[in-house]
Amino acid sequence: MSDPEGPGTIATGDPRRWHYRRSLASRVILLTTFAVGLSVAVVALAVFLTVRMQMQSTLDESLTDRAYKAAQTDALQDLQANYAYQVPSWMLGAADVRIAFITAESRVYSPDRGGPAITLGEAEVAVAEGLRDSSIRTIEADDGTPYRVVTVPLRSEGQALVICQSLEPQERVLAKLGGVMLVVGLVGIVLAGVAGWAVARNGLRPVRRLTTAVEEIARTEDLTPLPVEGDDEIARLATAFNQMLTALAASRDRQRRLVADAGHELRTPLTSLRTNLDLLSQADAAGGGLPPEARTELLDDVRAQIEELTTLIGDLVELARDEPLTHVVEPVDLAEVVDRALNRVRRRAPGLAFDVGVDSWWVVGEAAALERAVTNLLDNAAKWSPPGGTVTVRVRGGVLTVDDEGTGISDEDLPHVFERFYRASESRSMPGSGLGLSIVAQVVGRHAGTVTAERLPEGGSRFTVVLPGSSRPHPDRVTAEPDGATVRS
Repeated sequence: MSDPEGPGTIATGDPRRWHYRRSLASRVILLTTFAVGLSVAVVALAVFLTVRMQMQSTLDESLTDRAYKAAQTDALQDLQANYAYQVPSWMLGAADVRIAFITAESRVYSPDRGGPAITLGEAEVAVAEGLRDSSIRTIEADDGTPYRVVTVPLRSEGQALVICQSLEPQERVLAKLGGVMLVVGLVGIVLAGVAGWAVARNGLRPVRRLTTAVEEIARTEDLTPLPVEGDDEIARLATAFNQMLTALAASRDRQRRLVADAGHELRTPLTSLRTNLDLLSQADAAGGGLPPEARTELLDDVRAQIEELTTLIGDLVELARDEPLTHVVEPVDLAEVVDRALNRVRRRAPGLAFDVGVDSWWVVGEAAALERAVTNLLDNAAKWSPPGGTVTVRVRGGVLTVDDEGTGISDEDLPHVFERFYRASESRSMPGSGLGLSIVAQVVGRHAGTVTAERLPEGGSRFTVVLPGSSRPHPDRVTAEPDGATVRS
């Protein structure tokens, strides 16, 4: 089947479809004009209906009053009794009305023969028959002229007086009033459009200034905060932009510092590798080569430098990762994590003793990341402990403590131990990149925990990690995290 929209077209539901959107200024002008125009139209209609109803009510009261007065006049009764129906209009108090008499037999006597014929009906006959006290309604004459017709009974039974007055003067007044209200409404809409334009131009001026400033920041990458004036919505928006700029500036500073520190840390092992390789190359070029012991020592040094470089690159990748990889998040027994980390550290530090006392504590998190954090803490304790020393490890109620028997952390170094690439002066000659404790802080923070460091009174350092969890595992269940990670709990 062929595509009904033809080749090269974009379907209606396609997100690529372009949608026209008015500017904020045009929407303000349009809404202001619509609101004022609607208000003017409602007011004009209310005024027109009120005037019309008031004029109708006044006319009805006047006609009814004149009809009742005329019906009670003795002269009119005498004329009607003698069937002399030639009653002049001035007897009713006005010359702009037409009069007639109607009987219960629907006979109509009208002295006025000059105007268009008006056909009376059942309402007027009912008054003559005495079934109704009075009648008032609008009737169109034969030529289409509307008349207001009032009927009241006479003293003698079976007859009624009918008074008719043309509504043309009233219709002319209402037509003029409608024209005036229409002109006023159009003028009001025009003025509303001008007012909306003025409001949009002046009210949105701070928005335009803010937009220009943000575009300048995007063009120059200058993250200097924007000036904030007042405390209105625009000021709040500028404050929010400033907070975003501050966060971006801090992120850029951290990135630059990470790159600079990484370059500095990578330079040392790379320089050592190049020196060792140059030495091997020169010895082989001389023909004699190095003694086997020296060659073995040099190759061991190269291997150690490569391992240090590999560890450093892995730590940098872990710290510089913007988006976490897909991790398996599941209930993890912290005691098992500590046990696996101890097995690794014992192989690297055979000369140390480990005093271990751990209780089961279940944490919902990443087993690999937690094991790496605990391993870094144990490696740090092993590095600072003297030969033959003891590293004490405890897990009690979700609190992990690692104590060493080293010299302890100085007061000036204590606030910086978890910073990236920070190394105390005593550790400059020791292996390490200064990233291990930073990774510990990052992993613990990702698991909603806390890590602190302190100097023990008897010497040595203590690192304390507090992780939320439970002493018993949760029932098995599997859920999906928003970032794609699989959660088993």
